[in-house]
Amino acid sequence: MPVREGLGKSLVGAIDDGTKTVRFVIYEAEQSEELAAHQLDKTVLQPQEGWYEQDPLEILHHIRECAENAIDQLNEMGYSKEDLVSIGITNQRETTIAWDKFTGEPLHHAIAWNDIRTDSTVDAILAKVPDRNKNYLKNICGLPISPYFSALKMRWLKDNIKAVRRASRDKRLMFGTVDSWIVWNLTGGPHGGLHITDVTNASRTLLMNLETLNWDPMLCRLFGIHRESLPQIRSSSEIYGIVRDGSVLDGIRISGILGNQQAALVGQNCLQAGQAKNTYRSGCFLLYNTGTRRVQSTHGLLTTVAYKLGPNAPAVYALEGSIAVAGGAMKFLRDNLKLIKDVAQDTEHIAGQVFSTGDVYFVPAFSGLYAPYWRKDARGIICGLTAFTTKNHIIRAALEAVCFQTRDILEAMNKDCGMPLTKLNVDGKMTSNDLLLQLQTDLIGIPVMRAHTWDMAALGVAIMAGNSVGVWSCERWKQHATPTDTFLPTTTDDDRDVRYTKWKMAVQRSLGWATTKKSIAMTEERYRLLASIPATVYLIGSFAMLVVSSMLKNR
Repeated sequence: MPVREGLGKSLVGAIDDGTKTVRFVIYEAEQSEELAAHQLDKTVLQPQEGWYEQDPLEILHHIRECAENAIDQLNEMGYSKEDLVSIGITNQRETTIAWDKFTGEPLHHAIAWNDIRTDSTVDAILAKVPDRNKNYLKNICGLPISPYFSALKMRWLKDNIKAVRRASRDKRLMFGTVDSWIVWNLTGGPHGGLHITDVTNASRTLLMNLETLNWDPMLCRLFGIHRESLPQIRSSSEIYGIVRDGSVLDGIRISGILGNQQAALVGQNCLQAGQAKNTYRSGCFLLYNTGTRRVQSTHGLLTTVAYKLGPNAPAVYALEGSIAVAGGAMKFLRDNLKLIKDVAQDTEHIAGQVFSTGDVYFVPAFSGLYAPYWRKDARGIICGLTAFTTKNHIIRAALEAVCFQTRDILEAMNKDCGMPLTKLNVDGKMTSNDLLLQLQTDLIGIPVMRAHTWDMAALGVAIMAGNSVGVWSCERWKQHATPTDTFLPTTTDDDRDVRYTKWKMAVQRSLGWATTKKSIAMTEERYRLLASIPATVYLIGSFAMLVVSSMLKNR
């Protein structure tokens, strides 16, 4: 590769831990283009239906290998490792890890954010709150009681994994989201590693008070999580410590942490109240910046922390709508139904061969519906099939499902904020699909602005890391003109509203499919059965006597 001019400029690295991949990206400070990057795929384990796990040690191995490869690329360009002044960490949120603070060994595989094994744990927690109200805690932590969030995964691990229970009893248990696991290991692990997280990740646990920005004692008691096992909550942009793990990153400062969706919000330059971005990946995540004002949603959205620019800076909040299945629906068409071979090319090409879905609607609620419905009993359906339906219609309906779910969230945001969006910034792997983005703008009726870089999360956390060491100003980034491709609506309000009404009909048909049969112990059915035995015996006996009497008379 050619040697770059202007060597000696400060570089900022970003560890980007996603659901399926781990990346290490290097940027020249104040620049939005990647200088060097390397990526490795993760092993996603699925021991049962609806269960998703990852190997915490593999995550660490991939980070170190990706960093080595990216830094080797720097050397070929005439830079050196010494030019790397800081690194930031952005991560899949809600994914939860338990480990031993003395040995550093994971006590179980990481339970991924989209795992639904905690259904029964949710029921047990709901039984403790008035009217079994899933929104009872929203005024404290901004979140509904759902399998999605980390506290439920922590509780499940304590209830079901002996090693976790034993570690808790012996006061050597450490819980954290993936950012905490990474920082602890990079900064020394059992030998003085920092047990920290940032406010954005902490706000996804169901345990942090949105006002105090600290672990809430009442919430910790409700979920049975000891505060001693939880990380210290820090801001998103400050110097936390130095890498001391003997890897190629040794000696470099760690100075930024953001959950990946909040990082994408920063990378998309949505730093003003009223701006929003949507990221299209396996799931879909729409964040709307509300500034320093906490908006309590009454329409099924989450209140979350967007970022906190330093220990003494005020927290900036966001409303979020999370969609469980977006790109996952395309993989379902490929792997389960065998309708396509290549997700990126076939979905756009095949769906583009028809001009509509032929009135077919696909609700990909494979593990329930997230915002704004929060229905774990929903399951996927395809409805509106006729004798003329082809795979082209079904594939197009799957693309439209992503767009309809995004409109669901925008409708809720409009009701909560009273300020409809004038444009939607988008990023993520799926945004390479022009047809998807045209369908999106047609179904929401506002322009869609596609970033030139598909992954804005790494960029966002690099800005945070650079900001805290004085080489990448967030204030200057606000003035930065981010290059985009613009998609404009081509349909009428009436047309999009008619289609949206039918989508809502399809969603209603998807609800209530997953019913969990309660145990006899749970429902006390055994007592009702016992109580009903005498009456049953009496009725059977009476009927038998009538039959015998009738037979004797007929003789």
